[in-house]
Amino acid sequence: MSDFVIAIDGPSGTGKSTVARKVAASLGAGYLDTGAMYRIVTLAVLNAGIDPYDDDAVAGLLATLAFVSPTDPDAQQHLLDGADVGGAIRTAEVTSAVSPVSANPAVRAWLKGRQQELAAAGRMVVEGRDIGTVITPDATLKIYLTADERVRALRRHTDTAARTAGDVETVRASLALRDAHDTNRAHAPLMAAADAVVLDSTDLEISQTVEAVLTLAAERGIR
Repeated sequence: MSDFVIAIDGPSGTGKSTVARKVAASLGAGYLDTGAMYRIVTLAVLNAGIDPYDDDAVAGLLATLAFVSPTDPDAQQHLLDGADVGGAIRTAEVTSAVSPVSANPAVRAWLKGRQQELAAAGRMVVEGRDIGTVITPDATLKIYLTADERVRALRRHTDTAARTAGDVETVRASLALRDAHDTNRAHAPLMAAADAVVLDSTDLEISQTVEAVLTLAAERGIR
C-alpha cells in the first residue's frame, strides 16, 4: 500500500503522541500532531491578551497567524511567526486554555482544512481527538487509545513534573476536567469512531502499545 492514514485518537495521558511518533518512524511515515496545532493557536490567543472563551475575538485572530506544522516524526519543530514555540505550547497556561480554544467552531473549521491537507500528503500517522471521526473518516486504520484515569494522571505528572507544580491528584482532576470539556463540546467531540479499534494501554509499556498498533496496521496491509 503506497499511501495510508493511521488515525490515533484518545484523551491525554494515554501515550498517544509518543506511540504515534514511534509508529510513524517504524513505518517510514509522516507524523501529524493536531493537538500541537490547537496549542499554537492557544498560545497566540494568550500572547494577544485575548480571552480564550471569547469566540469572536479568537476567530478574529486566525487570519493573522502564520505557523509551521512539522510532519517528520524525528524533527518536531513547531514555529509560530518564525519562532520556535515547542516548549511554550506545553506550559500549564496553554494547557489550561486549550479546551475553550479547541471548542471554538471557527478554530476547528480553520484548522480542519490544514489537517486534512497534511493527512492526505502520503503515508501518515495522525493523532488527536477527532481524527477518525472528522479529519480522516476514511483512514486505513483507526485506533482509540485509552487508559485508566489514575494511570493517565501518573504518566502526565511524570511528563510535566519539571514544568508544572501540583501532585498527582491535581493532575488527575485537570485531566478529568479536560476530558469532560472535550467529550461534551458541541463541535467534533472526543469519541471513538464506530469502526475504531479501542486499545487500552493501562497495563502496557510504550513499546508494547506501539507493537500492538503495528500488528493492527500489518493486518490492513500497512508495513
